[in-house]
Amino acid sequence: MSASPKPVAAPSFLGRAGPLVLARLFTAGLTLSIPLVLARVLRLEEYGTYYQLFLIATTLSYVLPFGVAQSLYYFLPRTEAKRPYLGHALLFVSGAGLVAAALVWAFLGHVAAYFNNPALMEYRASLAIYTAFFLGSYPLEISLTSQGRTKASAVVYLVSDAVRALVMVVPPLLGLSLHGMMIAVAAFAGLRYAATWMVSLRGSTGPLVDRKLFREQLLYSAPFGAAMCLAIPQQNAHLYAVAGVVAPAVYALYRVGCFQLPVVDLLYTPTSEVLMVRLGELEREGRLEEGVEAFREAAGKLAYVFLPFAAFLFAAAPEFVGAMFGQKFLEAVPIFRVSVLGVVLAILPMDGTLRARGQTRAIFASYLVKAVVTVPLLWFGVKHFGMMGGIGSWALAEVVGKGMLLSRVPAALSTPERKLGLMDVIPWRELGQATLAAGIAGGSIFLLRTGAHDAWVDLPTGFLWRVLPLAVAGILFVVGYVVGLYAQGVRPLSALQSLRPRRAV
Repeated sequence: MSASPKPVAAPSFLGRAGPLVLARLFTAGLTLSIPLVLARVLRLEEYGTYYQLFLIATTLSYVLPFGVAQSLYYFLPRTEAKRPYLGHALLFVSGAGLVAAALVWAFLGHVAAYFNNPALMEYRASLAIYTAFFLGSYPLEISLTSQGRTKASAVVYLVSDAVRALVMVVPPLLGLSLHGMMIAVAAFAGLRYAATWMVSLRGSTGPLVDRKLFREQLLYSAPFGAAMCLAIPQQNAHLYAVAGVVAPAVYALYRVGCFQLPVVDLLYTPTSEVLMVRLGELEREGRLEEGVEAFREAAGKLAYVFLPFAAFLFAAAPEFVGAMFGQKFLEAVPIFRVSVLGVVLAILPMDGTLRARGQTRAIFASYLVKAVVTVPLLWFGVKHFGMMGGIGSWALAEVVGKGMLLSRVPAALSTPERKLGLMDVIPWRELGQATLAAGIAGGSIFLLRTGAHDAWVDLPTGFLWRVLPLAVAGILFVVGYVVGLYAQGVRPLSALQSLRPRRAV
């Protein structure tokens, strides 16, 4: 009698999402390379103008889709008739793209006057075309992922971002400057838009539009769209405020100071999503009381990564900015050190916890309060402290928003039998251990800089020589951090083990 075949273990959430995670990791590196290359080949005025152009485009691209494209994640897995939902999303964002182009064409002159940068008007046509087509292609990867075609979505991510990186850096490298780059990205966006219609609708049948289903889709999208209408302008408000009071060359320094490495999103997003799944499983199994342990475990693991990462960027800010962007951007170091606070604030996965418990109104409320407090903070901060007031206002608003979310987490994780307080949900031991080890390691970098200052100044001007101080500081920090953890009885590899994707048993 032959043995029955062994059942194949179903992949875990991160296992199924593996291709997308790897694709995003690779494309994050490509995206990271764009501002680093442009910082070296564009003049400061052009570099500031580049950031202003894409600030306008990205703001419109995130706000105007109004959550309709993201609604595909909800509707497509639940229906066999996928074509109407795809058609609605494609038509909606196409219309939104036309609105974006019209807004750029009509109001760019006013924005250019506010930014004190008449050169923006030279790019009005290419910016309008790029924004319209790029916004219209917004559902491309979403349509594939929401249909379970994660490998195809990963390939599209890789190809699209690789081509986008090339068309953004090759023209300036060839001497075509910012004008050549804007023409190239507008052409790229047009090709991406055409590909979106061909790829997204492939294999689907049925009508392209269904009024009843569209109303249902729009009602579902409205809360998320409203939240984005608050969140994106609030997050970008300090960028607009500073751009309105400084010259484009100085604005380039500010944007370098606001530069964020993609490490936070690469780790925070999957950890938060896994936590949401875990909280849902515990609720289904009637084990709600274990939710607080799951939250503390996730936050503790993130603390071991994000706290040293923030401490290293803060301590090695001069070496990092000098190596990545060049010595002409060293004036951005104080701003960069304030922006590092965003890494620390990402330790607690609060929004995922509240979504898992259905408390999305608390998230919307935090967006609303942040938007309200941002206006007076920016008015006072930028008026009295300039660029430091801009980044400081952003940091204070983020602290207020995160504080509101944190105040709701204990109630979200409580059960009728066990009421939790703030002291119960925060992983104090892990935070203390990571803070102590990171503080010691960060202090060693300040000592290194003091002792080796003369040696660093006398280094040759080549890129590899500029990276040398950063590499030495990085090695010193890693050794100091690991030794600091071991001295407290923590084994770093085992502490981070739960961040690795696992297969279900």
